[in-house]
Amino acid sequence: MSLPQPEPEALACSAMLKRRIADEIAAAGGWIAFDRYMELALYTPGMGYYSGGAQKFGGAGDFVTAPEISAAFGATLAAQVAQILAESAPRMIEVGAGSGRLAADLLLELERRDALPERYGILDLSGELRARQRETLARRAPQLLGRVEWLDRLPENFDGLVVANEVLDAMPVHLVVWGDDRSISERGVDWQDEAFVWRDRPAQGRVLERAEALAEEYELAGGYLSEICLAASDWTRAWAGIIGRGALLLIDYGFPRHEYYHPQRDAGTLMCHYRHHAHGEPFFLPGLQDITAHVDFTTIVDAGYDAGFEFLGYTTQANFLLSCGLDTVLARIPAEDSLRYLREAQAAQKLISPAEMGELFKVVALGKGISPALIGFAQGNRNATL
Repeated sequence: MSLPQPEPEALACSAMLKRRIADEIAAAGGWIAFDRYMELALYTPGMGYYSGGAQKFGGAGDFVTAPEISAAFGATLAAQVAQILAESAPRMIEVGAGSGRLAADLLLELERRDALPERYGILDLSGELRARQRETLARRAPQLLGRVEWLDRLPENFDGLVVANEVLDAMPVHLVVWGDDRSISERGVDWQDEAFVWRDRPAQGRVLERAEALAEEYELAGGYLSEICLAASDWTRAWAGIIGRGALLLIDYGFPRHEYYHPQRDAGTLMCHYRHHAHGEPFFLPGLQDITAHVDFTTIVDAGYDAGFEFLGYTTQANFLLSCGLDTVLARIPAEDSLRYLREAQAAQKLISPAEMGELFKVVALGKGISPALIGFAQGNRNATL
């Protein structure tokens, strides 16, 4: 695998994290589940990908998210945000706010609509990302910075809107292999000859229970490998116990369960991102690359519904943005500014094109006490596909 080499300081930090993970493997008897490896690689304080100092978002980072592509994403999303805030409470929380671009774009558009939340909470434990978010907000929306607060943990109770854009895909996943003889193994990580290696062992506990249920529901041939994300289900249930009146709005890439565990998707969806290169080697430079898996949206909706949420909608990102008025946002660009319009139209096309983000990315809404139909799901509702 030929990928760009990091600077010596970054390489040294990755080596420290590698040793940290190797020590944990040794302490655990020579094996840790992959979800633990992924957690350490992404979130070890000071060394993990999301808690270290590496540039992650945008052209200089490892991948580009929708808010980085165009301010029209946040401006369009604001229409749905405004509706939910009006139906619940004038407060919102963004989980995993990245560079702060979405927060700035949302707040500016909500100000234009005279629908600003009283408080805009950001739940992000990375000190480096918090600093970047604060700088972005101070530069792009200085008059609104006073409404923003950074949270250290989930609130005990909350009324309003919680938004999570590309958060679920970075939650640690278990890797499971279904055998020809109906055996089920969990794929974990060992440390041998100064390198991480794969090693399987019989699945146990909740992982085994979930894997057995999937095997009953779908025909999974011997050797079928995929992911089970218990963390995402637990996280969704936690918000169901916190939100009293309001909604949880999730935007991410993934599939309904019957597509996630399709017979042809027999190698899973695990993917790594490094300097805009996508590859499938999670042991490459831990701490310096992103590790993700697609989202099983059926399981997310089931977890939320079972925990007390109402199911408010599921659709593609393209349908959602068009329902929320993406064309209206673009139409605000002055007619004489043709170059700006062309640039923004091209960016918007990336957000809605089936060949780009429009079809793979989905939007899910779960909530409590929200009576009117949400405008983002007015056209192209995909509820029945779950």
